Parts: sequence; C-alpha cells; structure tokens
Amino acid sequence: MTASQLDIAQPAGRARAGAWLKGQMRNIAPFATLLALVAFFSVASPSFATLDNAGNILTQVSVTAIIAVGLTFVILCAEIDLSVAAIANATGIVVAYFTLQDSYVNIANIPLPGALAILLALLTCFVLGLVNAVGVTVIGIPSFIMTLAMMQIAAGISALLVRGQIAYKVPDLVVTLGSKSLMGIPLLVVVAALVLLIGHIVLTYTRFGRYVYMVGGNREAAEYSGVNVKLVLGSVMIVSAVCSGIAGMLGVAHFGSAQQNEFDTYLLDAIAAVVVGGTSLFGGRGGIGNTIVGLFVLGVLNNGLDHVNIDSFLKILIRGLILLAALVINVYAQRLRTTAVQ
Repeated sequence: MTASQLDIAQPAGRARAGAWLKGQMRNIAPFATLLALVAFFSVASPSFATLDNAGNILTQVSVTAIIAVGLTFVILCAEIDLSVAAIANATGIVVAYFTLQDSYVNIANIPLPGALAILLALLTCFVLGLVNAVGVTVIGIPSFIMTLAMMQIAAGISALLVRGQIAYKVPDLVVTLGSKSLMGIPLLVVVAALVLLIGHIVLTYTRFGRYVYMVGGNREAAEYSGVNVKLVLGSVMIVSAVCSGIAGMLGVAHFGSAQQNEFDTYLLDAIAAVVVGGTSLFGGRGGIGNTIVGLFVLGVLNNGLDHVNIDSFLKILIRGLILLAALVINVYAQRLRTTAVQ
C-alpha cells in the first residue's frame, strides 16, 4: 500500500469505526451503566458484592423478567402494553380464587383442582390479550389507549374476585415453581431464565421473530413483503398477556398471597427494563439480550440503593432519573443511527 493509499484508508477506517459506534450506542450505554453501578455499589457497601446478594438480585428481577419478555415483543413492533401489571395481578388472583381451599377461609364460590385452576388462569390472560389484539388490529384503537382500558378492566376483575380480601392457597405446582429451590437455586429464577431463553430463540431463529423485527422496522415494507402485519401485532399482544399471566401466578406464590394492586409497580419496572436495556421505542431494534442487561441495571440499582444509607424517597427520584437518561439515550441513538445511514 502506497503512502497516498494509506492516507485515504486511515480516515475511511476512522469513519467506519465512528459509524459503528453510533450504531451500537444503544447497546454500549446500558452495559457501561451496569458496570458503573456494580463498581460503585461494590465500593460503597461491602455487603453488595457477595454471592448471596447476587442470588437476591436474580430472585428480585425474576417476576419482572417474565413480564419484560412479552413487553419486548410488543415494543419491538413499536407498540406499547400498559396492561401487563394489571393482567398479572388478575391472573394471579384467578388462580388463587379458583383453587380448592383447604385450611383457609374459602373465598372462592367454585373451588377447582389445581390443574384446572391453572388452566383457567392461563385462559384468562390469553382472553385478555386477545381482547387487546382485537382492539388494536381489528378496531384500530391505538395500543396506548387500548391497553390503558384493559388495565382498568383487569383491575376490575381483580377487585370483583377478592373484594378486599387476601387469598393464600394456590396450586402446588405454582407454589413449587414460585417459592421452592433446587440445589440452592430458586426455581423462580430457573423459570425466568427459560422464558428469556425461549423469547430469545423465537426472536432470533424463527420466522415469526423476523416478522416482529420487520413490522417494527418498517411496517409498510413488511406489508409489501407479504407479512400479515395485523396478525403479528395481535400475536405480540397475546404473547405479552400470557407472559404477564405466568409472572402473575408465580409472583403470587413467591409473595405468599394474592391481593389487589399487588403488581402495580411492575408496570414501570418491566417497561424500564426493556427501554433501559436499549430496545428501541421506535421498533425494529433490540431484543432479549438488551432486556437482560436492562433487568440487571434495574436489579443492581434497586438492590444497591438498599445497601447504602440513602433517603428512601430519594431512591424513587434516582430511579426516575435513570429511566429518563435511558429514554434520552434511546432517542439520541435513533437519531445517530439515522444520521449514519444517511
């Protein structure tokens, strides 16, 4: 290579590297944030960087992780689902309501064996997701409004069933998966890992996963390519609801009871995990890998703040600022990528 060719190649190489960095900003920033948080809390608190605490973090994010898998599908399609926490709550209450009561007061009028109660609970979240799907794809209601209405509907179902009471009895299978351990590993963590793995496989290696990215990336181009956009959108709404339902059932077993408004905080946590991890709000970019990073960012942040001497009200503010920063990075990364393409 001559000197003149070298002079041309070096700026071109720097330009390609700069374009690559711009394109990867959404992935790099969350991971850098995670490393910074781990380093900070490890120095600030000796009790943070321990194996036991690592297990605590995994357990704490497990329910959120299952909900976030479904939300990842939805957000990749440039849609939103605000009903995930309410559906999780309703499903958890349904499985408890219809479980055969033994030593506790029977608040259920129709007690069922455990397997039937689980099937009925899964059917409940599926139907609620189907209603969301029909509203968005058939009627044409924006997902924000449709799922906002579903949030109220699911909350109403929860209130109608428990009427202010608390249910404690759930099927044995749900208790095992939600609160027991195998060789010291909580089965709830194992289930969450399996759901994350399945979500990753579906998005990465199946035709449906490719369609999800196509619909989120360019809806018109997907239609011209022969993709049934409405079917994909409806499917992701159902996937989101079913994931929320599974999380709701296991969460009830993990918490030890089913009651109204039990999962309210999980809406923001699940959305934050997906967005903080780097999945684009504009659709078509991101995935389960990003969601995992986002889950760890939130888990480390929430757990770490409990290990340091800080005002409890300030913790809420810090979480909000972290989410705002993630949103800014998300939007800015989209602009950088658009500029790089142009």
